[in-house]
Amino acid sequence: MWVELASAFTIETTRISALVRASSARRTEREDIPVARRTRPPRQRKGNGAAGLLFGLVLVCAGTLVAVLVAPTLLSRRQPTQTLEISGFRERPDADGRLLGHFPYREAQPDQLIVFQPGIELNLEAADALDTMMRSAAADGVDLRLLSGFRSLALQESIFFDVASERNQTAEERAQVSAPPGYSEHSTGYAVDLGDGRVPETNLSQSFQDTNAFRWLQDHAARYHFVLSFPQGNQQGVMYEPWHWRYEGNADALRHFEAARRFSRRDP
Repeated sequence: MWVELASAFTIETTRISALVRASSARRTEREDIPVARRTRPPRQRKGNGAAGLLFGLVLVCAGTLVAVLVAPTLLSRRQPTQTLEISGFRERPDADGRLLGHFPYREAQPDQLIVFQPGIELNLEAADALDTMMRSAAADGVDLRLLSGFRSLALQESIFFDVASERNQTAEERAQVSAPPGYSEHSTGYAVDLGDGRVPETNLSQSFQDTNAFRWLQDHAARYHFVLSFPQGNQQGVMYEPWHWRYEGNADALRHFEAARRFSRRDP
């Protein structure tokens, strides 16, 4: 989904054994959720007789009332936001959470990511599977290249709004070729853009579908738990992207993409 940066990606594939943790300096743009304070329950006074019993009943009733009134609010604060709204958009998320066809996704945490190639991070398990898949493709004479992986919300915001401004595009027009920030699969660390090293001019374009790399992916990618996110005529209404694949090889990834998977299974 990053057509405008196709010519910049010429990085050679590396082995998983060479992967290193991303530096903390790269994480300054994130804001961590503060840890909730823990307090001790108030101590009950020692006492006997009716006064003590009455005091105990008051405490129990008060505690129950607080739990009923406050607990839903606390729980709602702890639940991750699934539906996002973006300033400047005329459109608002649909009832199913989609904004201009795109589902919302939370940004991956720093400890979930590793550097797969210089400048490109991925979820650890997705990186392991991708490395195996790329080596298998190479054994079949196919030169798979990784063009893009994890993108922070800040980077996705720049890609979306800055390019829209440069091209004089509305948000709706831009959403046809790039997800709004907070709605990109790349934010999860599980999504990748792939190309063919033998025909780099097809990278991040629909002509990638005519390459040996794409045909190989169609035949073998599912074995490594990668699926095409936006096939032709997809019901999300997102532009066909033969280069954009996502990893669905663990429970966390399945949870991330369940809404999109369920939506794609709907009858036309």
